[in-house]
Amino acid sequence: MSKQRRRFTPEFKARVALALVAGSQSQAEICKTHRVMPQQVKRWREELEAKAHLAFGGGDQQELKDRIAELERMVGRLTMQVEILKKASTLLDVPPLGEGRWPT
Repeated sequence: MSKQRRRFTPEFKARVALALVAGSQSQAEICKTHRVMPQQVKRWREELEAKAHLAFGGGDQQELKDRIAELERMVGRLTMQVEILKKASTLLDVPPLGEGRWPT
């Protein structure tokens, strides 16, 4: 007889974590009422507290903009490196990789 793991919806996790944060019930009462382990409730509360600022959409957008700017800078650097390597290979008259062997 295999025991199947329970899956909790994000709404359920938020409701349980908010009940713990609100302090309307003790952790033991919440665990008993919802039939979840105390470690799980604690983890949900920590996740809620860590990501609460995202509920208002402020921090997430700036993080994405910063990441996009970083990636655009990286693409620019890599494009420049490719162009430099192309020019260097024509100046050195070296056959491109995969087209024969190196001259001896």
